[in-house]
Amino acid sequence: MNFDLTEEQQMIRKMMREFSTEEVARGAVERDRTKEFPVEIFEKLSEMGLMGLPFSEKYEGGGGDTISFAIVTEELSRACASTGITYSAHISLGGAPLNLFGTEEQKEKYLTPICTGESFGAFGLTEPNAGSDAGGTQTTATEDGDDFIINGSKVYITNASYAKHLALTAITGNENGKKEISAIIVPTDAEGFTVIDNYEKMGLNASNTTELVLDNVRVPKENLLGVRGNGFKQFLVTLDGGRIGIGAMAVGIAQGAFDRALKYSKERKQFGKTLSEFQVTQFKLADMAMKIELARNMVYKAAWLKDEGRAFSKEAAMCKLYASEIAMEVANEAVQIHGGYGYMKEYEVERMMRDAKLLEIGEGTSEVQRMVIAKLIGC
Repeated sequence: MNFDLTEEQQMIRKMMREFSTEEVARGAVERDRTKEFPVEIFEKLSEMGLMGLPFSEKYEGGGGDTISFAIVTEELSRACASTGITYSAHISLGGAPLNLFGTEEQKEKYLTPICTGESFGAFGLTEPNAGSDAGGTQTTATEDGDDFIINGSKVYITNASYAKHLALTAITGNENGKKEISAIIVPTDAEGFTVIDNYEKMGLNASNTTELVLDNVRVPKENLLGVRGNGFKQFLVTLDGGRIGIGAMAVGIAQGAFDRALKYSKERKQFGKTLSEFQVTQFKLADMAMKIELARNMVYKAAWLKDEGRAFSKEAAMCKLYASEIAMEVANEAVQIHGGYGYMKEYEVERMMRDAKLLEIGEGTSEVQRMVIAKLIGC
């Protein structure tokens, strides 16, 4: 058993650590305040060949692996979680369904621009009445000759304002009272397709989170993604991979919060000593470091299993659950170590605490992850 990263993975970590420190972290505070989407950062990531990292070179991808994707997501999130979630969603939610279920023609047409960075990847699943219960989808796709006519809405969709197309779920039929849910690729410039970007969020303010309204949107039947009626199953598979991305994000946020807490503890003096000289602080930091390492190992194992072509649903749910809760715990402790300063926006740990909360909710809440894990272990 070898826990070492490959030379290529080590190179990617080194490159991303430098890039995130020099380019991403520099404007993170301002982007959180202004909610400005980091377009220039992603232009540079595109130039670095990372926007299609785990996809085939045939579609202008990087031909990389899932562990490398996790490393990039982790390092971006360590500096700016808004950037991290944008990248993670672009790859695991936007590109992955096309890669997994698309025809050759669909991959050429829709996956290639995601890999080159010409379009951001996005994924339309959640609806006003279909959150944890994604089977409660109400968006419909009615047949009309060679087309589908789509009506409905989606909420909390990442990257849609910058996507030229996205895959979404819709009801394409009803058999014996059971919904037939399919996945369909929809161009965002289609008539009747509206993107609304007006959410006021707790955190991740520089990421793009939108509502989608579809009013008689006409798309050709050739845009059906995968087998008709298998949309729900396809998106469950997609979410398994997405949970690795959320886990990697969580590790990055936790590492960033820990780094800042450790640095502050060595500088701040109370009662004639630095905070790091007090055992209570040392124990906090030791526990934080241990839990981050455990979370990272869980994320990398899930990614490794995926790369090996082995079952990874359980490990993906576990790493997402554990890492997201540890990110929240570590960020909270980092704020506590900073004391009153930790509550102030000039110290980045308060932003990290706000950013971390979404990870316990998105792509399956912690409660849903426990349900998934319980089922997979045979309960």
